[in-house]
Amino acid sequence: MVSSIMELTREQRESSGTRAFWTYWSAGATSAVGSAVGAVALPLTALLALDATAFEMGVIAAAAYVAWLVIGLPAGVITQRLPLRRLQVGMDVARALAVASIPVAWWLGVLSVAQLVVVALVTSFANVLFDVANSTFLPSVVPKEQLQARNSLMSGTHAASQLGGPSLGGVCVSLLGAVPTLLVNSASYVVSAVLLRRLPERHVPSPDRPPMRAMIREGWEYVTRHPIMGPCMWDATATNFVCGGQMALFALYLVRDLDAPAALVGFLLAAEGIGSLVGAALVPSVVRAVGSARACVVAGFVSVGGAFLIPVGSGVVGYFMFALGNVVFAGGVVVLSTCTRTYRQIASPPEMLSRVMATVRFVSWGAIPLGGLAAGALATWLGARDALLVLAALTVLSPLILLASPVRHLRDLPDH
Repeated sequence: MVSSIMELTREQRESSGTRAFWTYWSAGATSAVGSAVGAVALPLTALLALDATAFEMGVIAAAAYVAWLVIGLPAGVITQRLPLRRLQVGMDVARALAVASIPVAWWLGVLSVAQLVVVALVTSFANVLFDVANSTFLPSVVPKEQLQARNSLMSGTHAASQLGGPSLGGVCVSLLGAVPTLLVNSASYVVSAVLLRRLPERHVPSPDRPPMRAMIREGWEYVTRHPIMGPCMWDATATNFVCGGQMALFALYLVRDLDAPAALVGFLLAAEGIGSLVGAALVPSVVRAVGSARACVVAGFVSVGGAFLIPVGSGVVGYFMFALGNVVFAGGVVVLSTCTRTYRQIASPPEMLSRVMATVRFVSWGAIPLGGLAAGALATWLGARDALLVLAALTVLSPLILLASPVRHLRDLPDH
């Protein structure tokens, strides 16, 4: 009788945990699709509605990630001290209002590049707190032994959104115009907030409340001195610098160098989603076959090859090479990021996890706005195509960093 009751209680817990995960997944998937639509609509708004320059495109791209440099480290402590679910809901609402302000200003005839930069800044700060809370929330609803599979699913979902979202964005821009399409992005954040409100509240364990500076320093020293997390963080930093430059230049390159129409821009940008989806699907089998550490090194070299394909050719050949290069590059990046993220979630002490995630993203995601600004300035001088070739050359740093670390001796990251 007792064993039956215990078995029923265990099944109820598992069922509750499964429902919580799928609600969490649905919220993330909805906002990811909306964000992917916005990633097409926002630069096209700058280019088509405001005739933005290459440098202005770089500034807008940089503003979308600059918050990681400003509050990236404190975000881990802030997240640890606030209820995770309510924090995520609040950030969704903030993002929805900020993005919706662009169509309102456009209809009133007062839209400017400056407003696009301000909106990018607001969403950037909201993204920082939301993403750290979101990464910290997942291990609370997923057993440790399922984290690799769930992270692969999350990466696959993100990849699918990157596949369908830009295509949908391109179609919406063709039918509605670039600015009204941003309302789709805004609505996705509202739906995400409604779904997240259905989840149980979660708090990060914190037995005491030491000063914020001490907590930040503890998280920083833990990551930077860790023989595996440290090199993986610097590897991600090199990769994200390149990604930031690509985000600043892709729309510019497609519209002004390859003369691609708006609808085609969306479909070409969606090629990244194909690569991400393939990479996410391959993660479990690749890790089983060669190990997570070796998979990271191989994925780094794969991404190098993809980056060099992106700016090759013109006309139809240019479209094809851009898409193919994005597929290869994104596939390698997803394998690398999924393996390293899972390792951090498994290897970090629970009370350190939010600070570990914040530290890694402060450094690695902080490189994205720097890459965007550098690429915008470089494209002003060399042109978008040559600037993309320079970024491709920088991707070589990614696998070299891992080969210069203890990772090169490991089969799996947790082997250290």
